[in-house]
Parts: sequence; structure tokens; C-alpha cells
Amino acid sequence: MTIAPDDARRNASHLYRAMRDFVQSMDDTLPGKFEITKEGIVHDMMAPVKQHELTVLRLRKRLEKVMPEEIVAHTGEPDVEGEPEGIMRRPDVMVIAEEDMEGDGTFDPRTLVAAVEIVSRSNPDNDWVGKTRDYPLLGVPVYAVFDPRTGTGAVFTDIHATPDGPRYATRKDFVYGEDVTIGEWTIPTDGLPRYRDEESGQDSVSG
Repeated sequence: MTIAPDDARRNASHLYRAMRDFVQSMDDTLPGKFEITKEGIVHDMMAPVKQHELTVLRLRKRLEKVMPEEIVAHTGEPDVEGEPEGIMRRPDVMVIAEEDMEGDGTFDPRTLVAAVEIVSRSNPDNDWVGKTRDYPLLGVPVYAVFDPRTGTGAVFTDIHATPDGPRYATRKDFVYGEDVTIGEWTIPTDGLPRYRDEESGQDSVSG
């Protein structure tokens, strides 16, 4: 039996809504963060938590120090959702105009100025692979990745069309200790924590 395109879209939408209901029911039940991608549900444990959360805090404070008052570096809920694309993500830091946070429901990804992610040790491919695919599909113009495993990162910009769909055309790599530009604003990356060295039991220190 051949499935008509409209039927396929309806089935995909039904599946997405079922996954979204599951994710929302799990948010307060299990640790970590649940997201929906083109490949299904991703559960990121975000461990170790201290270094991850400290990086989020320091980046948020540094961004808000240089951005105009009406632009915020928001952390936490709600999710960023593109139902037509079947994607729901929750960036560690969302650079967004305060007025675009008003109203009910999830954030429109096309209102984001930038998404910032801190790579988790438990699932680094989620940030380096999955989100470099999903964020341009959602129309997020700037995606910045900070990797406490290696003390490096990258900023992805310039969405363009490819045979596989929208992708970022430009990638600018950096190492901790260098200044990094996210959108229109430049911040330092010195003093960002590194994940604990599993062999020595010592925290790595950048800068």
C-alpha cells in the first residue's frame, strides 16, 4: 500500500506529539535532559554536573555583561520547538530578546539570536553532531559549542541550503583562553572549568 504524502505528514506529526508527551512526562521523573531529534528521543545525563552548570553560569553572566538590556542569555525552560521539523531542543543558553519570551508554550526557534551548548561527557555527539544538524534545520542563526572535555569549542554560522537540508556554512574553532564572538558580542573564555581527569582525579583548569 502506498502512503500519500498527507498521510505521511499526519503520521509523522502524531509520532512527534507522542514523543513530546513522553518527554514532558519524564522531565521531572528522571535526571538529565530529554530532547527530540530527527532520530528520536535523546536522553543526556549531563554529567558531571558541577563543571557543566558552572560553565553555563559563567557564559550567561559574560554574555549579559556585553549585550544590550533587552537581549538576555536565558537558561532553563521552556524548550525550543519546531513541530514541522519534528525537533524539540533545550539549549543550555538561549540568546533571545526578552519580548520574544512572552506568551505561552515553547520558544519559536527562529526568534533565537543564538544557541549555546556545553558538551556533556556522557553524550558528546548530541552536541557536536546532532545539534549541528538540528539547529540550522530550526533556523537558529548562530550555534556555539563549548567542550569542557578538551578546553575547545566552535561557533557555527551562515545557514545555507545543501542536498541534506539547511546546514551551517561557517565554523570558527577556538581554545579556552581566547576571546570568542557569539552573534554580535565577544566574550572571554578564560577561567571556564574543565571536566575532571578520570585517571588523575584532578580537575583540568583552562586559561
